[in-house]
Order: sequence, then structure tokens, then C-alpha cells
Amino acid sequence: MKKRVIVAMSGGVDSSVAALLLKEQGYDVIGVTMRLWSSDDDTKPKNNKRCCSVEDVEDARKVCDILGINHYHLNFENEFQKHVVDYFVNSYIEGKTPHPCLACNDKIKFDFLFKRAQNLGSELIATGHYARIKKAKNEYKLYKGLDQNKDQSYVLFTLKQKELKNLLLPVGEYNKEEIRNLAHKYKLPIADKPDSQEICFIPDGNYRQFITERTNPKPGKILDINGNYLGDHDGIQSFTIGQRRKLGIDTNSKKPYFVLKISKSDNTVYVGPHEYLFQTNFNAININIQSNKLNSTNFDAYVKIRYKAKLFKAKIKLHADSTADIEFEDPQRAITPGQAVVFYSTESNGDEVIGGGIIDSVNANFNAIKI
Repeated sequence: MKKRVIVAMSGGVDSSVAALLLKEQGYDVIGVTMRLWSSDDDTKPKNNKRCCSVEDVEDARKVCDILGINHYHLNFENEFQKHVVDYFVNSYIEGKTPHPCLACNDKIKFDFLFKRAQNLGSELIATGHYARIKKAKNEYKLYKGLDQNKDQSYVLFTLKQKELKNLLLPVGEYNKEEIRNLAHKYKLPIADKPDSQEICFIPDGNYRQFITERTNPKPGKILDINGNYLGDHDGIQSFTIGQRRKLGIDTNSKKPYFVLKISKSDNTVYVGPHEYLFQTNFNAININIQSNKLNSTNFDAYVKIRYKAKLFKAKIKLHADSTADIEFEDPQRAITPGQAVVFYSTESNGDEVIGGGIIDSVNANFNAIKI
């Protein structure tokens, strides 16, 4: 009897080809498109580029018809609002810069969708992520996708052994060009469909307006690192570490100023020259270690602190409360609370994911920097 797998289909080329590849491998494939966000009221986007638009759902259905597989449209709007949108907004209120795709993967795809899959008679789900899963010595390991330019292992660090065991990532063995070529070969109508670039529930990219409409911004001060007053801000939710534009300040410095720290406790934004953005030590919370066989709570790893960042060596110290202290060998630019920090194995030359967490605070040492 064929194994059944539920494929999360967004209407894009990657998830469509994921369904194609799994059918070719002999699986009993069911396509599922999740309704996550709609524009039923004035607070939501009013265009068809929203997440899982009518056009996206129709594209997924057309692909399923061509492949000869069933397609379901499931409503996860309430879950998405609570675990992704509210999380996104609340993080900015806290002075942090979240990655909403992490929350969507962790809660929507790999929690709620897994549960729905069981109702459809399947223990397996699949997505179009560019990453790979391998079984070794009675456990499952996550690796980067073969296409280094499209690798999405960074947003999958929250996966635990149970999810890794029951997750299929067929496109991780291909590069993007090969995936599009397969879509053309099988005459899938989404073969040339552009990849999504913006936050799916903020299609116009204006996240500041999106957040402001859902909060009560509290004005505060903008100070330099010596405590000198430079101006006022309309709310810390409008700033992120490393930001240079739209600071609303006027300095006598010949160097441009950047956001260095966002403090919720005193509702203050601290700014300074670019050199001060480079730091070494920080703390992370919500640590997830994917392997059950990690031998030490202190280890070296390659570390990534944002989706498109390069890997750099660091020392990791894990604590029993699922937090960690991280120290880079060399200072890194704009370590940003709210973003993910992901650990990659040095033994695999940075190919295997060890785990990761969410950056909580940076131990900034401004006095050590000479301007």
C-alpha cells in the first residue's frame, strides 16, 4: 500500500514540484493549500497579493488536477493570526525584529498542519523548502539544500526528531533552475511564477504602517551612546538594529548614525556610528537542539544570525532553561534581537544544522570600540 503524504501547496513552483516529485516516487499525494490571511475587513490588505490569495489557491488546484491528485483548501486564519501576526506585532512592540516565517513554520506547518494531516490519514507532510533530511544512527538530521543560493535550513531549526521523521523535503536535492525545468517539462502553469519576496501578510512591504495600525505607539527619546539627546521618536516599533534611514535626528557628526540598541524599559532608541554595530557576545532563548546525541553543553559551531547571512565561527554555551550564550570569534554586524540564531556543525563544514534559538539580547561593549 502506497504511503500517503500531505503536501503544503502555496500555489508556487517549489511546492508544486514537491508534489510532482513525490507522486513520481510512488506516494499517495494529497495537496493542501492553507488559508492564512484574507482581506475581509479594513485592517487587512486590499489586493490580491495577500498570503494564499484566490489566485494562489486556484494555481495549486490546477497543478493538482494536472497531477491527478486530490486538493483541499484548509482554513488556518485564526491560528495564523494568533501565532504569526500577533507574534510579529508584539515583537516589534518589545523592540525586537521578528522573522514571521519561523513562527509560521513552527506553529502552522509543523504543528497544526501535522495534526490535520492525521485526519486525512497521513503521518507524513511535505513542503517545498530547500533543505534536506537524512537518517543516521537512529536519528534524523537536517542539512542545507543543495542549492546554496536558495537554502532554507535557517528557518527549519525548530524541527524536533518527531517532525524530522515525518517530513519530506524533495526539492532540497535540486537547484532552482532544475525545479523550474521540471515544472516546464510537466507543463505546470506555475513554471515561471515569480517567487514571493515580501512578508506574505504585508504585500506592500510597509510593515511600519501595518504595526502602527494595530498598536498604540508611545513617543520617546533618541539618544547617542553617551546619553546625549538627539531627537524624539513616535514609537520603538518603527526601528530595527542597523537602521540608518528615517531616524529623525540631526547630528553634528560627519559620519552617518545607525540604530544600535532599542530599549523597551525606558522607551529609548540609541544610535551611533557604524563601527558600534559590530559586537561579539549575545544571548538566545527558546533553544532547540535537533540531535538527541549532543555530547556537550559547550561546543564550537558555525553560526548564522539572519536568513541571508554568512556562517561565522562561534562558541556556544547551553543552559538548562533552554537559553544559550554565544560568542563569535570575530565581531559581527547588527546582531538583532528577535531574529533567529542557527548553529551549523563544524564537522560537516557548516552543512548540518545542530539547532538554534531566538536572539534575546546583545552584550554590547561600546567602550571597547575606537572611533
